[in-house]
Amino acid sequence: MAKAKLRVLYGEGEEQILKEQAEAMEKAGHTVHQAIGRRAVEEALKQSAFDLVVLGPTLSRNDRHHLPYMVKKASAETSVLVMHADGSRHPYVDACTDTGASLDAVLTRIEGMTIAGMMPAAAAAAAGR
Repeated sequence: MAKAKLRVLYGEGEEQILKEQAEAMEKAGHTVHQAIGRRAVEEALKQSAFDLVVLGPTLSRNDRHHLPYMVKKASAETSVLVMHADGSRHPYVDACTDTGASLDAVLTRIEGMTIAGMMPAAAAAAAGR
């Protein structure tokens, strides 16, 4: 079964890294909304729904800790992946990658996650099709 394209909110603190890595996520088949900084991530969560929120390593440690709470507050069904963190101890982080993980490792981690938007039948049912 082919995986569906995900609506991804990707937040970083540095614009150049955000653009480069968002492009790679789009090449992997996902629709990526880019957000620079904590406020931009919070605004995007208020304006749209996402299957997955990826919090990049150039966000501050405090932002990578605080934003998963904000994601789940906006939508409990949205999955959260935090890069450059030990999210195994954070109750609202669904997955994390080790410090220095390559983007290929991040994409592989996303593929291994159980995300509602990745299940075509579940996504169609949720959309009322």
